[in-house]
Amino acid sequence: MAKKIIAIGADHGGFSLKEKVKKVLEKEGYAVRDVGTHSEASCDYPEFGFAAAENISREKAFRGIVICTTGIGMAIAANKLPGVRAGVCNSEEDALSAREHNDINVLVLAARKVTGAKAAKIIKTWLKTKALKGRHARRVKQIKNFEKKSLKM
Repeated sequence: MAKKIIAIGADHGGFSLKEKVKKVLEKEGYAVRDVGTHSEASCDYPEFGFAAAENISREKAFRGIVICTTGIGMAIAANKLPGVRAGVCNSEEDALSAREHNDINVLVLAARKVTGAKAAKIIKTWLKTKALKGRHARRVKQIKNFEKKSLKM
């Protein structure tokens, strides 16, 4: 697995923020795999949420970031892939909790609620925060087990 690669995707509503986020990630020393979209032309978010999350599921990137207007659609799309735990985080507190308690590996940002400066803070918190052990690890393991069970159905 590529330890320093972060896959990133956005629809037209998240394109502008995605371009700012890429600069933040590169400044922090990460390689960015941009799966699109590459303009503000209207497009369908599932394609880009799925493409970014597929990099995590197939271990071609260690984490991912997806962005749309509200974050909700991207979270739904990204969470369809095995091994992906995507969560919408609109604050540093959300990012801290989502990493500690849920070990999210795909950060979902809402372009309508998050500025470039705020996104930078959220991302830095998300990248430096480790998942907690104990009851939180037990719950993440339960999610993984449910996922494995559902893939056999």
